[in-house]
Amino acid sequence: MAKKALVLLAEGFEEVETVTPITYLRRAGIDVTTAAVGAALHETVCLAMQGARGVKIIADTTLAEFTRSNNAADIDAVIVPGGLKGAENLAVCEKTGALLKEMAAAGKLVCAICASPAVVLAPLGLLSGKKFTCYPGFEEKVKDGEYLQDRIVTDGNIITSRAAGTSGEFAMAIIEGLLGKDAAEKIAGSIELFPKIT
Repeated sequence: MAKKALVLLAEGFEEVETVTPITYLRRAGIDVTTAAVGAALHETVCLAMQGARGVKIIADTTLAEFTRSNNAADIDAVIVPGGLKGAENLAVCEKTGALLKEMAAAGKLVCAICASPAVVLAPLGLLSGKKFTCYPGFEEKVKDGEYLQDRIVTDGNIITSRAAGTSGEFAMAIIEGLLGKDAAEKIAGSIELFPKIT
């Protein structure tokens, strides 16, 4: 059975940090669902979400609809893109917080990039005692985790990354976490993610 990943989309998401993991995970045979999240607590959410640079993505479903028929046992990873406004919109949504805490408690992969480790995960206590990375400067918001300047940091079931420029490596870390190192290396090689320097 294919591994399953959920990508959370809120207005203001960073496009590269969103589309890159979706694309690379699907190349690896992972079943990826995108879920639209509203900034408020209301149930009515438009499926068409606009990114930080004006790119629109039509989500597969809404988070409210997804969580009516799925829980942490049904998915293997949840991915939280960055983009400051998108991260802030995710952080104020109770359903987002509840799902992320449920996933973490179940030992499933919780993956966040750019501002989202500090803005979304840290207030939920998910970085407490954990090594992490994030967009430079946002580490100051995290009082109980250990900040590393690495491009990717994996600590247990928490995967964090720095910014749009590390999106490919972020996706490979998720693939490795779900399918193993060989699978990640195969995808990285097929897309020339790490070209040789001559």
